[in-house]
Amino acid sequence: MATIRSAAASRWVSPDWSQFLPFLRWRARVDARTLRHDLLAGLTGAVVVLPQGVAFATIAGMPPEYGLYAGMVPAIVAALFGSSWHLVSGPTTAASVVLYSVLSPHAVPGSPEYVGLALALTFLVGALQLAMGLARLGSLINFISHSVVIGFTAGAALLIAVSQARHFFGMPIAQGAGVAATLQAVGGGLDGASPYVLAVSVTTLLTGLAVRRWLPRVPYMLPALAAGSLLGAWLNAARGQAVTGISTVAALPATLPPLSLPPLSLETANLLGTGVLAVALLALTEAVSIARALAVRTGQSLDGNQEFIGQGLSNLAGSFFSAYVATGSFNRSGVNLDAGARTPLAAVFAGVLLMAVVILVAPLAAWLPNAAMAGVLFLVAWSLIDFHHIRQILRTSRAESGILIATFLSALFVNLEGAIVLGVTLSLVMYLRRTSRPRIVSRVPDPATAQGKFMTVQAHTVECPQLRLARVDGSLYYGAINHIETGLAHADARKHLAIVAHGINFVDIDAAEFLANEAQRRRALGGGLYFVGLKPQVRAFLARGGYLERIGEDALFDSKTRAIETIHARLDRSVCSGCPHTVFRECADIPRGELPPRDPPGKEPAGKRYRRILVPYAPGWRGEALLARAAELAGAGQAALMVVQVLEERRGFDSDGPAGTLPAERLARRQPQARRELELLLARSSLGWAQARVLHGEAAAALAEVMRTWRPDLVVTCPSLLPAGRIEAMSPEGGATVPDVLSVGCMNIVARARRVLFSHVGGSA
Repeated sequence: MATIRSAAASRWVSPDWSQFLPFLRWRARVDARTLRHDLLAGLTGAVVVLPQGVAFATIAGMPPEYGLYAGMVPAIVAALFGSSWHLVSGPTTAASVVLYSVLSPHAVPGSPEYVGLALALTFLVGALQLAMGLARLGSLINFISHSVVIGFTAGAALLIAVSQARHFFGMPIAQGAGVAATLQAVGGGLDGASPYVLAVSVTTLLTGLAVRRWLPRVPYMLPALAAGSLLGAWLNAARGQAVTGISTVAALPATLPPLSLPPLSLETANLLGTGVLAVALLALTEAVSIARALAVRTGQSLDGNQEFIGQGLSNLAGSFFSAYVATGSFNRSGVNLDAGARTPLAAVFAGVLLMAVVILVAPLAAWLPNAAMAGVLFLVAWSLIDFHHIRQILRTSRAESGILIATFLSALFVNLEGAIVLGVTLSLVMYLRRTSRPRIVSRVPDPATAQGKFMTVQAHTVECPQLRLARVDGSLYYGAINHIETGLAHADARKHLAIVAHGINFVDIDAAEFLANEAQRRRALGGGLYFVGLKPQVRAFLARGGYLERIGEDALFDSKTRAIETIHARLDRSVCSGCPHTVFRECADIPRGELPPRDPPGKEPAGKRYRRILVPYAPGWRGEALLARAAELAGAGQAALMVVQVLEERRGFDSDGPAGTLPAERLARRQPQARRELELLLARSSLGWAQARVLHGEAAAALAEVMRTWRPDLVVTCPSLLPAGRIEAMSPEGGATVPDVLSVGCMNIVARARRVLFSHVGGSA
């Protein structure tokens, strides 16, 4: 009894705490060596976030110190409760721009009311992110397409530049002026710009570009801001601030982030509702995308849902420590990895060390010119525009280009949260449109191959009049029913339909009901609905719902060959006997009835109606008259017409060299080329409806096989190439199966063409 109680107690006191405290999963990776690397990486991250935090807070319309606060507590919480080893959270450009877009219509940027709304928004965003993570909705982030992100960030970049134009040029542009008003003011001329302010901003910009170009491993913001600050201080000292107009950022408070209480109310939630959703989706997209990119480089297995939880908890905690919305930062995460971080403790150290650094350097912000901040933000804006992928999207897809342009314009002229919602909506609409129209192609055996390979039906391809073989690429659900019904059910009068289902991954109840009804409808007409290669999960779904019983177990096949063999036996033989085409191999075994008596070779048929006309063709001679006469006879009697070209294994018309065996690889390359040439010839001769076959091997044997399987009752050829008696010599059966021969004079026959096709079959040409 004691043993049982002990075992039960052991099971009860040993829960998997890593489900609630994910940092327990990587604690075994921590040792003295990793601590040293993580500490150095954390110090680097703390230094990097100093100028970024001030810059991003300026973009967000928040007091500068709030950008630093957003890099402290949120970074620590996200590192402990997320799943990525190297992701660093904090203020970012995109989140700052969206925050400004959401809140600026409701309060004056930088005011206490504005700050209160920012904290409330941060709390609500964190709550939504946490709820999505707990609900295991990490896959939802995949619905924000790449085109939406590219278009949104490009629009946000221009908004950043527009918002900083007054500081960059020193022009009297109203704060919060729109894109059109700002561009009009700047485009009207720089007469109102301050040359001193412009000197500081341009110096900062050029210094940043130089550092990025020649010192790529050095964070460009620090030296750029230092250069701009030194120049601004010198100009103010030499000319006076009243003359230069160079304003500076106020000194930052050298304190730890103060506790705050988000002003939550139902009215606030209603006011910020749409913005909360947009900011949450954008922040999660940014964080998860960066975490995935880092995981690929390090080989880590990432948990997207846990990342949602970590981001949600970081914003919830940050809202009580004077931080606005934080998310994964690509710049700081990349620096963190390159600096040698081994575990998430590097991000924890970065947040803690930032608190200490702020106390030491916060007073220096009084020397930082707004023009220098504007120069840095111009660089940030430029780096956000992904010109490579914009060109790639515009060149590749018209639909994706439309989504990108719509998102970009909406970001500029509506608002950023509306741009995200619009982009996601358009992406979903395009996705639903694509999935609701699965690709349907008809397939037939390729007559040019002896292996029975299948090809897609073209305009000139002959199909069976009773059986259609259709391949469906795409899942079947309620939205695709109309397209499937139009493409399969009533496309033609054929009673038998075989669906090649290798590309069908999913079937819902509506589609299953449609398939069952279609199978019953075709059986009532004397035909059937069949499936080839149905996947196990689809078959199991149909069986569970009773739909497979209505379709019939005997309608499922593992291969096209087996399906055709079975279905062909169920076809109407009266239709088959009158059909002039040999689409399937099984068609050759069907009796075709008595052939009409044949005329002597070389004589014009007198009023006969032929069902199948064969025309042996060879390049090197002009057979326009031959093809024209064959087309006339075929059209008059509604007969099938086949034009056959044989590529011999011995050198012939295409070589002036000595006779010899052609390499097999040359024949393999020549066959598709010859088929294209033959199809073009038939199209130019208005015979695009005729069958075209290209064979290789011994000419007599190849043509004899064609006549045995296709059974023509007339051969139209040239007398110079086919002396009397050649058809009889090639016919394997003789008697009634020997076709009539119509000799048509050919034009411009060259000497070497006389060796083609039949030169080695009894006598010489």
